[in-house]
Amino acid sequence: MSTTSYRIGAAAAAVVIVLTGSQASAAPAAGGAGTRVPVPEFRPGPTARVTGSADVRLTYWPDSDVRTFTFDAVGRPYSRPMPDLPGGLPTDASGTVRIAHRVAEQDVTVRMVARVDCLATGPGVAVLTAVVTEADELARDELGRRLGFSVYDAGRHGGPDRVGFSWSVVNAEQDEDGTWGRADVGTCLGPGPFAPVVRGDYTVRHQDLLPAPTGG
Repeated sequence: MSTTSYRIGAAAAAVVIVLTGSQASAAPAAGGAGTRVPVPEFRPGPTARVTGSADVRLTYWPDSDVRTFTFDAVGRPYSRPMPDLPGGLPTDASGTVRIAHRVAEQDVTVRMVARVDCLATGPGVAVLTAVVTEADELARDELGRRLGFSVYDAGRHGGPDRVGFSWSVVNAEQDEDGTWGRADVGTCLGPGPFAPVVRGDYTVRHQDLLPAPTGG
């Protein structure tokens, strides 16, 4: 793959820790035997979803390129049968991811479309994967490749929304000869949302993973 098409790319889940309660009622620094962490009651709600379109910047690679990610992903629990899991998984999903990379040096925009196959969410954050089904000539090598994404919806917390994607500076591995290359991406695997949005907006609608349906 050429340097240009690698940069275009083909396009770890983010961990959010929320501490609640007053200082007076804070839990001990180190939990001992018998210490319990409260678990929120499971309440099924609307299907998990990620929507929106935005341009992002790379804080580690300042340039004049414009990278746009457009998400329309929705959870479809237990809808994708697998050989060992005929009922599918609670992370099954559908929808599309559209990627546009305007390469300033060449004054060209390269586009790809990917089909969503997995989605997992938490409050304000999502990780999803999608397989490339359409690609412009400069990104033809990406056809059939699974890409990983994360989306952070800042909401009322302030600051910009963010996106992570499984190329550029992440997802490298070494082969038996010690040569570095790009690794494959498994379902629902993506890096933390490292690229801040400069224009646009994302919405993450969270839903806890549902138990498998019962009955006939």
